[in-house]
Amino acid sequence: MWLLSVVDSGEEGSGVLFEHHHTWIVGQTELLVEALAGGADLRAEVPSCPGWSLGALLRHIGGGHRWAAEVVRTRATGWLPDGIVRDVAGDDGGRVPGGWLLDGAHELAAALAEAGPDAPVWTPFELGGMPFWARRFAHETVIHRADAMLAAGVPFEVATEVAVDAMDEWMQLDAHPVHFDLRPEKRAVLGAGRTIALVAAEMPAEMPAEMRAEMPAEMPAEMPAEMRAEMPAEMPAEMPAEMPARLDGQGWFVDLTGEVNTWRRGGGPAAVTVQAPLQDLLLMVYRRRTPDDMIITGDEEILRHWLSHVAFG
Repeated sequence: MWLLSVVDSGEEGSGVLFEHHHTWIVGQTELLVEALAGGADLRAEVPSCPGWSLGALLRHIGGGHRWAAEVVRTRATGWLPDGIVRDVAGDDGGRVPGGWLLDGAHELAAALAEAGPDAPVWTPFELGGMPFWARRFAHETVIHRADAMLAAGVPFEVATEVAVDAMDEWMQLDAHPVHFDLRPEKRAVLGAGRTIALVAAEMPAEMPAEMRAEMPAEMPAEMPAEMRAEMPAEMPAEMPAEMPARLDGQGWFVDLTGEVNTWRRGGGPAAVTVQAPLQDLLLMVYRRRTPDDMIITGDEEILRHWLSHVAFG
């Protein structure tokens, strides 16, 4: 199911985000190659991709970039043979094919940049046009970079901006009605009272009680003199160009109570709430890690039942 994705026709389809996405394809591949440059063993098993070696995973990544580049470059009007993506057999006795991986990422990014977000192109189930390919392969690369880091025993980190967008894309994908046609058994996740809140640990659901207890009953009318003394004499004329990315809400809220599942940014009372670092939440929904060491409150069975029925990427 690696090809399924959806991009809204609004902000996600804008030229700015489209440019971010095809730039991320290269950036994530550069991070992958850099992390493996010390001489990773291509024969190492990839725990999150059973049956694959690290070498097979890298061939899948590079093959996927080249296949998608051909789709974009030719403005494909239908499915193109994807043997280069699925046939991952090869020699795992050599070195990490860093140059080959980077060439494929640059090839796809250049094809997307040349096409632009509005060029017509085939997508599975008519989802999203050119922005589909940019966003899908940006996050395909992110998640497979995580797979490679796991196989190589290297820590995985992802920028907040990238992780937030990857979560949004995953939520849109998971909520698409086509999944119920392709996998009718997924309807088992739906039911009365089934709601899930995923809260990034970097943004607590509410202020802890001990912090509230330490706050004054009333805030002072003006800033105390000692605080004013610590502030710079002049405030900057404008905010720095590079500000840390933030979530618009406190996380993601999944509603399984209807005929299909829906989602929104933010929090709220839920049957089960999961709190963990953002990238751990991302790896959890992609089933690259379990929620075992996360903070879970409420009906944990709803969470685990839901996770058992979301298998893509």
